Amino acid sequence: MEGLNRFRHNIGEEKWQRLVTRLGEVNRDIRARGILSLPVEGRRLWDVLTGYSYGQCYDWDLYFENIYMSYYGISRFCRNNLEAFLNKQLACGFVQRMLTRDDWDRQHFKPFLAQTALLGCRQTGFYDWLNEKFYVKLRKYVDHWFWYWDFDKNGLCVWDSADHSGMDNQIARAGDVFSLTVEGVDLNCYLLRELQAMAILAAKLGRNEDAGEYAEHAERLEDLINDVFWDDEDAFYYDRNERTGEAVRLKTVCGFIPLWANDVPADRARRLVQEHLVNEDEFWVKYPVATWSRSEAGYYQNRKHTECNWCGPTWIPTNYMIFHGLRRHGFDDIARELAYKTFDLALSEADTREYYNGETGVGLGVNPFWGWSTLAYFMPLEYELGYDPTDLQRAGHGPACGAREEIIALGSDVLGIPFESQG
Repeated sequence: MEGLNRFRHNIGEEKWQRLVTRLGEVNRDIRARGILSLPVEGRRLWDVLTGYSYGQCYDWDLYFENIYMSYYGISRFCRNNLEAFLNKQLACGFVQRMLTRDDWDRQHFKPFLAQTALLGCRQTGFYDWLNEKFYVKLRKYVDHWFWYWDFDKNGLCVWDSADHSGMDNQIARAGDVFSLTVEGVDLNCYLLRELQAMAILAAKLGRNEDAGEYAEHAERLEDLINDVFWDDEDAFYYDRNERTGEAVRLKTVCGFIPLWANDVPADRARRLVQEHLVNEDEFWVKYPVATWSRSEAGYYQNRKHTECNWCGPTWIPTNYMIFHGLRRHGFDDIARELAYKTFDLALSEADTREYYNGETGVGLGVNPFWGWSTLAYFMPLEYELGYDPTDLQRAGHGPACGAREEIIALGSDVLGIPFESQG
């Protein structure tokens, strides 16, 4: 396969051998420590997946962790984890964002459940299990966002806080716990994709009226994202304080998420990328992408205490979204550079890490880590194959994929690296 040959040639034999070893280590850790059996409703629950050694399952992590599992043709955790979360759903549609803690039950699951369901269904071709009860639960889950998290009813939802957003210490951007103030660019981009995923799931299940309603809602939300969050003078997507109506004028990695979720107008995309993303004084650090602009107060790379730092360091899931957003909008050269830089960043450390110092490349946070950072090892291959498992309209769109929708097992079928132990 031409794309695989390019990938191997570009990284060289030494890195290829390290990659093979590293993937074996990651898969061993997942098998040994990343698959949990949890009780639910008085019975033993089938296995659920986590990227964390302390046994917690988180909301958006679940989506990216299952992209990694899709590289080995493993889809069962998309369903298992989704059912585990939805089995704890409240009557109002609320789903807590952590699975194994009930004391943190005021933050709604980030908008990734329908995308996770779609990722799993596309691997098996089987959608009917959702009709048992889970499609209705997904509807209530999505509705809860727009019923309860849009206080001014302008069509845009708010984060509870920076903690709720997953970017834990971006308090200056998204507020402190339970503040319920900021309409997040990132949140509403995730909601846009969730509506699009629901439209696809509804159509697959023969619920055509629902599919049309979700598609129309997605179009309205896409227009709002472009109309409300974009600042033409600064050429940036800013969050909005719902109570004051003012933009939260802080440049963070969230300003690039529309490239992944939206059809950003070409001139806007060009300015956003050229003036900010590849600006070395802002986001294009030695190992991009910084999660907080270097030009903003509060930027720092190394953690100060035990915080998960999103005020500077490089995190792989945001790189992954931006990478595919760049490809979607035609910035192939920058996407290629980002893919290979991210690959080198993760592979250069002795173990996969939770996140990284973007200036030095030093790993930070959980060690060893087998969660979403593992996507770094496949970004250059996805680039060379023209493959995007997050593409909601079509999972494959490059020469290696043709027009097929299915998810490709890049690890086992393309690289020839099995997930299961070979003895």
